[in-house]
Amino acid sequence: MNAFVAGSGVGVRTGGERRGVCVRKRARWVNRRGVVTAVVEPAQKEAVEKKAVEKEVDVVEEQGNGVVPPEVPLIVPKRTTFAGLVYDRLQDTGADIPQQVGRLVTKPQLKKDVKRPRLVILGSGWASHSFAKVVDAVKYDVVIVSPRNYFLFTPMLASTAVGTIEFRSIVEPIRKANEFIDYFEATCLGINAQDQVIKCESVQKLEGESNVFDIPYDYLIVGVGASTNTFGIPGVEENCFFLKEIENARELRKGVITRFERANLPSTPVEEKKRLLSFVVVGGGPTGVEYAAELHDLVTEDMSKKYSKLIEHFTVTLVQRQNTILTQFDGVLQQSAMDNFKQSGINVITGADVVEVTPTAIHLKDGRELPQGMTLWAAGNGTQTLVQDLLNSIPEQAEARGRLIVDDWLRVKGAENVFAFGDCAAMESGALPPTAQVAGQQGAYLGRLFNRDYCLECELPYATAKPNSNVETIGMTSLAKPFQFLSLGIMAYIGEEKSMIQFEAGDNKLKLSGALTYLLWQSVYATKQVSFRSRVLVLFDWFKTKVFGRDLSQF
Repeated sequence: MNAFVAGSGVGVRTGGERRGVCVRKRARWVNRRGVVTAVVEPAQKEAVEKKAVEKEVDVVEEQGNGVVPPEVPLIVPKRTTFAGLVYDRLQDTGADIPQQVGRLVTKPQLKKDVKRPRLVILGSGWASHSFAKVVDAVKYDVVIVSPRNYFLFTPMLASTAVGTIEFRSIVEPIRKANEFIDYFEATCLGINAQDQVIKCESVQKLEGESNVFDIPYDYLIVGVGASTNTFGIPGVEENCFFLKEIENARELRKGVITRFERANLPSTPVEEKKRLLSFVVVGGGPTGVEYAAELHDLVTEDMSKKYSKLIEHFTVTLVQRQNTILTQFDGVLQQSAMDNFKQSGINVITGADVVEVTPTAIHLKDGRELPQGMTLWAAGNGTQTLVQDLLNSIPEQAEARGRLIVDDWLRVKGAENVFAFGDCAAMESGALPPTAQVAGQQGAYLGRLFNRDYCLECELPYATAKPNSNVETIGMTSLAKPFQFLSLGIMAYIGEEKSMIQFEAGDNKLKLSGALTYLLWQSVYATKQVSFRSRVLVLFDWFKTKVFGRDLSQF
């Protein structure tokens, strides 16, 4: 039985859940499968009602709600195969080009007298940057709020922490992502989802002026990432370094040189020299493994020439709770990384739990004590305070484990007009790895949802009619496809100009490791830089390091 929905209401929620198809100033045909098949302007209402009677179908008059009767099911589009997903991504990229070119060439003028829906984005990481690049900032009033006014290419943080790459080579001003967006250098203190307002505090402390201000929004997008998880272990916060931000990389770089200089003093006892030059990395994921590898390269290739008397005391130890490192990779590549570390002289301790960190040692659960002069803690992701506060305020997020639960269209469960992506979000349909690749794809996906005028308040987002059209056939293809992650593979640097790459195509995997793979690793990261400037700087830094070595100056 067909149903006809007429009226000009907006979607409503029943019991905290989205129900039915949202109707905005038009009438819509809904077939027995619940798929919208036609959009009719109000002027055509009488003609359509007459047609409905002739065809002996039910006419459902909307009472300002726009809700399809419960007996009409809604069909979620099927997920795409790997090949289909690649095709979709290519189509999406092609569709973005006219807008990107138009933005650069025509420089469209914003109409100040026209009120546009406001999109507020929290964060300036991978997801937020991708969203800002794709979203139509002429159609929407886009505001980014972040204490960091730049995008950071996080996969190369380990390289900057030892001087292989310079700090400014992997950062890009967030305003460059889209010249039509507004940016406020501020921290979000809280989210009032009911009144659709966020409270912010300026990073710049202005004396005599209020540093706190409110920003109303029509749509809020949370992309604040994750913090480092210390698991409440005593001494971690006080005695460990972290590697999440460019400031962390700067501190690590300075910390290594400081310890070598202290160990080099004639007044430093031999035992203290050994402790100072005992470097520990806790966490066997990509961050921990790559930093251990980069640190070993720094010392053996450059510092050994300037601190030759100290090299015999230098050690790097990687502590991993699980029984192997780089668990995201295939077992063959995991073993390859372990073997390479063993040959390089990097100690790997697996199956070990850290129970305490003191200024001079790492204490393990089995009673072992590892002397340490400097420790990098890279043992996992934690929850940002803002995200935890939002989780606590939404009853539907009671089962969440530190990340905002979102549906297939990245809408936060239980919070109207709030979206989330990146490391602070967890998809209800299945877990995704907390990587830059996932976050970047989510940001671009959500930007396209907004650009294409999908009804995001509806249970199933569908494309609304084009302006000035009386009737438009919609059908299944107009329903927004759910987000799907297209895995292009994973990479890791394992030291001595060797890398590992695992390409993935559906269930098929291609595993590569060795010196030649390092060139491919470099090529991929150079290509993935977000600007031509960054590509040139990164390539130059690699050339400079190869020819002149790393800079060991401390300032």
